[in-house]
Amino acid sequence: MDSIYHGMSDEQLGQAIAELEQQADELRAKGLKLDMARGKPSPEQVSLSSFVLDALAADSDLTDEGVDAANYGAPDGLPSARRLAADILDVDPANVVVSGSSSLNLMYDVVANAWVRGIGGNKPWSAQGEVKFLCPSPGYDRHFAVTDHFGITNVPIPMREDGPDMDEVVRLVEGDASVKGIWCVPKYANPTGITYTDEVVRRFASLRPAAPDFRIFWDNAYIVHDLADDGDTLLNVFDAMDGAGTTDLVYEFASTSKVTFPGSGMAWVTASPADMAELRAGFGIERVCADKICQLMHVRSFADADAIREHMRAHARVLRPRFDLVESKLSEGLGGTGIATWTHPRGGYFVSFDGQPGTAKATVALAAELGVTMTGAGATWPYGNDPQDTNIRIAPSYPTLDELAAALDVFVVAARLACARAERASRAN
Repeated sequence: MDSIYHGMSDEQLGQAIAELEQQADELRAKGLKLDMARGKPSPEQVSLSSFVLDALAADSDLTDEGVDAANYGAPDGLPSARRLAADILDVDPANVVVSGSSSLNLMYDVVANAWVRGIGGNKPWSAQGEVKFLCPSPGYDRHFAVTDHFGITNVPIPMREDGPDMDEVVRLVEGDASVKGIWCVPKYANPTGITYTDEVVRRFASLRPAAPDFRIFWDNAYIVHDLADDGDTLLNVFDAMDGAGTTDLVYEFASTSKVTFPGSGMAWVTASPADMAELRAGFGIERVCADKICQLMHVRSFADADAIREHMRAHARVLRPRFDLVESKLSEGLGGTGIATWTHPRGGYFVSFDGQPGTAKATVALAAELGVTMTGAGATWPYGNDPQDTNIRIAPSYPTLDELAAALDVFVVAARLACARAERASRAN
């Protein structure tokens, strides 16, 4: 779609740019210092979990079903913690390890295990020549950084409205034995906010990989992070695998990072019994046990997955006005202009914004000049290389509503000015 600037005369375009530059000067003079770079819970959200800190006291019983949380042991996590994690994911607690507070840390460990030891009795990935990972894009930059860190080749896969381009996924996974994995955020994907349809999940579950050591990294980070009362429903991938007759195919991850305290909660991984036995053997070398005191605080604060979901409804009441504000500001400032499109998520933490080709970096740079820090343009693609230079991730959770409103006003001016300048440059060429 052409922008409104495309149909203007040179004189009209010059006048529009002059007006936008004046608006930019006025915003610059305000000396704003606003940050929308990462999807961090706001202080208001974090305070919702303060009661968790009262779950233990100096005289508390520190045992959980016979396990002493104050000593070594239970490397898979407390029995109650594993049961709570399994209840959230709807899997068997026997196939769950709860360890640390960061699911990204667990993903790194799982990749490291495959890199050093191999999967399913196959040679380590490090000994197999070029190894590739599929990266649905736009996607999560920290995922891409993990595989890049190990020297694994990241291969972008287009994201559709129903999930990754499954025709391309099937072609590569089933036709190329060097493809060893794929990153997935299946519910409220980062940054697009889409939830994979049942058909997409079933196609993942039905994959017959060329590589026996291929695995899907199913990062279910936003499984309970609904904004709407009737949140999206994600088909359980392990149930889909049962229907497809597949096994040893998926590692699923989640955590409480945006449920209670970022960096001070619980994280977990689940997979098939065979894959979990292999992971336990690897994990047992690098850790004696997890932070079971932290786990105990959480399980005594949340009896089950229903209690977690009720807690997340309070989070939604804080977050929903922020996402509504993004929608209203973008619609008022850019709606009907042809300058950009954006997503309308029903959960998660982000809005994915696509400007005119060749304008994303300029928009983010302009916003920074005017006092608003955003995630770097291109970060949502492997190696920071957005081929069309269109995508920007908007993270509205952390600022106050007043700060967010000011930041979005800046962003709208930056997006319009970047688009108008790009139109002028294209005519000059």
